[in-house]
Amino acid sequence: MTSVLAGFAVIAIIIAAGWLVGRVGVLGEEPEKQLSLLVFYLLTPALLLHALATTDVTVLFSSRLWVSAGSALAIGAIYYVIVRGFRRRPMGDATIGALAASYVNSSNLGIPIAVFVLHDTSYVAPLLLFQILIYSTIALTMLDVAEFRDSPEKTQPIWRTVATPLLNPIVVGALLGLAISVAGWHPPDWLMSPVKLLGDASVPMALVVFGLSLGGVRVLQKGEAPRRDIALATVLKMIAMPVLAWAMSRFLFGQSGHALFAQTVTAALPTAQNVLVYGLRYNRGVILARDTGLITTMLSIPAIMLIAALLT
Repeated sequence: MTSVLAGFAVIAIIIAAGWLVGRVGVLGEEPEKQLSLLVFYLLTPALLLHALATTDVTVLFSSRLWVSAGSALAIGAIYYVIVRGFRRRPMGDATIGALAASYVNSSNLGIPIAVFVLHDTSYVAPLLLFQILIYSTIALTMLDVAEFRDSPEKTQPIWRTVATPLLNPIVVGALLGLAISVAGWHPPDWLMSPVKLLGDASVPMALVVFGLSLGGVRVLQKGEAPRRDIALATVLKMIAMPVLAWAMSRFLFGQSGHALFAQTVTAALPTAQNVLVYGLRYNRGVILARDTGLITTMLSIPAIMLIAALLT
C-alpha cells in the first residue's frame, strides 16, 4: 500500500504545483488553455510515437487487451446512451463524459502502480495502446464531427470530414509509432531522443494543466457543474468498470489470483487528465472532465485498497 500512496503523492504534488502557479498568476490569464494546446499538438503525440515505436505490438492481442477494451467501451457506451438519449446532452459533451467514465489514467498513475504494486507493466501496456490507437481515435472522431456540426458554416466537403480525424496530431503520432514498430525499424538515437524528451514532458504538463484548471473554482459548484453527469461518470468509473473488468476476467477468461487482481486494479484507475485536455481543446465538457478527474483520483486510493483487501 505504501507504493500506491507514493504514486498518488507524486501526482498530487504536481497538480498542487500547477494550482499554485495559477493562483500566483505568473502565467497570465487562462494559461491552461494555451498549455493544453501544447500538450495536445506536440507533447502527447511525441509520447505516443515513442511509446508505440519501442513497444512489441503483439501484446495487443492478449486476453488483457480484451478485458481492458471491453470494459472501457461498454462503460463509455452506457454513459453515452444515458446522457445523449435520455438527458439530451450535446454530442461533444456526451463524448467527453463517456471518456471521463471510462478512460483511465494508464500512464502517470498506471505505470507506477504496475511497477511497484503489480510488478508487471504488461498489465498496463495493452490498455495504454488500446486507448491510444482505438479509443482516442473513436472519441476524437466524434468530437471532430460534433465540432463540424456546430460550425455556423458547414461548407466542408464529406471527404474532408472523414479525413479530419486522421489529421489529428494525437492519431498521427500513434499511427507513426505503430508503423515503426510493425516495420521493425530502430530509428537512430539522435532522432528518437528529442521525441522521447518531448514525450516525457506530456504527463507532468497534463497534470500541471489539471492543477491550473482548479484555480479559483470549486468542485461541484452549484449552478455551474453538471452534478448528475459527474456523479454518473464517477459511479461508472469507480464501481461499474472495476466490477465489469473483474467479471470478464473471472468468467470469460478464467483468470484468478494475481492476474485477476491486476486486471481489476487497472480498471479502478482514475480518469486520465487527457480527458480534460481534450475537453479544453474542443471546448466541451471541461467542468465535467475536471471535476470527475479530481473526484475519481481521490476515490481511487480507497478503491484500490479495497480491491487489494478482497482479492489478495
